Amino acid sequence: MTVFQGHEQVVFCQDEASGLRAIIAIYSTALGPALGGTRFYPYASEEAALSDVLNLSRGMAYKNAMAGLDLGGGKAVIIGDPSRDKSEALFRAYGRFVQSLSGRYFTACDVGTFPRDMDHVARECAYVTGRTEANGGAGDSSVLTSFGVFQGMRAAAEHTWGAPTLHGRRVGIEGVGKVGHRLADLLAEDGAELVICDVSEAATDVVKARHPGVTVVADTAELLASDLDVYAPCALGQALTDEVAISLTAKIVCGGANNQLAHPGVEKILAERGVLYAPDYVVNAGGVIQVADEIHGFSMDRARNRASGIFETTQSIFALADEEGVPPAVAADRLAERRMSEVGRLRGIWLN
Repeated sequence: MTVFQGHEQVVFCQDEASGLRAIIAIYSTALGPALGGTRFYPYASEEAALSDVLNLSRGMAYKNAMAGLDLGGGKAVIIGDPSRDKSEALFRAYGRFVQSLSGRYFTACDVGTFPRDMDHVARECAYVTGRTEANGGAGDSSVLTSFGVFQGMRAAAEHTWGAPTLHGRRVGIEGVGKVGHRLADLLAEDGAELVICDVSEAATDVVKARHPGVTVVADTAELLASDLDVYAPCALGQALTDEVAISLTAKIVCGGANNQLAHPGVEKILAERGVLYAPDYVVNAGGVIQVADEIHGFSMDRARNRASGIFETTQSIFALADEEGVPPAVAADRLAERRMSEVGRLRGIWLN
């Protein structure tokens, strides 16, 4: 049974002619309009899609809060196969539903959607980010998502080994698609040793061609069985199960995937085993920083400078976790909730 977690609004969207079936979830507008991407995915059921969008929208509220943005948290999912079901009509129909929310929700790209798709949405809707550069947008948000993950990983390396570098460390990347392959580039430049896997052989081939020294393994099980210093989940969520947390040999977990913890409590298992977990919604916030900047007229230099602050934010989370004797995931939640409460309260002060 799907459990609502204090969401402000959930909207079911359907347009039979275009085949659109979508759900938009707004978790919080305490800090401003909700911002979060649109995921296009062949969910097994509407119930599965609803569960995913509720979790993702809540995560976006915490992510935007920790990124220092004056934006709330929301998310949308479109039920379908993106390789088969995409059309201009479908995205424009979706745009009509987003527009009907009158600016309470800004949409962008996510798994299965790309800037050119957002261009279609924007033909019916004013509340769209992550558009193509040709249309004044920020382009592919994975550029700063991977950059932010790398900054978080540097902070974790400093906390664990005393220096903010992955040079000489063995890093396992699960999923080398949008974010993972860019993260591989940054790590290779920093001198890390890479082990990768992906369900797509074409994706691993791209990374192997650019970095011949990379080790490609068959699947996640083989990746986790490797002798890793860092595990970077960059595919879909819930990668960190009880079994993974108990058996993991890496000293750091830091990746680009959303909702990496399979359930509450996994972070405690990691902490008890001395594995440092960099909270996913903190380190992968570079993408939302990139698309949020587009709302005000995009500047890559400005967005990149803001995303570089993920290093200091991650450091502060580790420091608070040590000070209060809690896992980093708990420390991050406390900081995010504090900002949503303290800053969100100010919106209740009316100015003439």
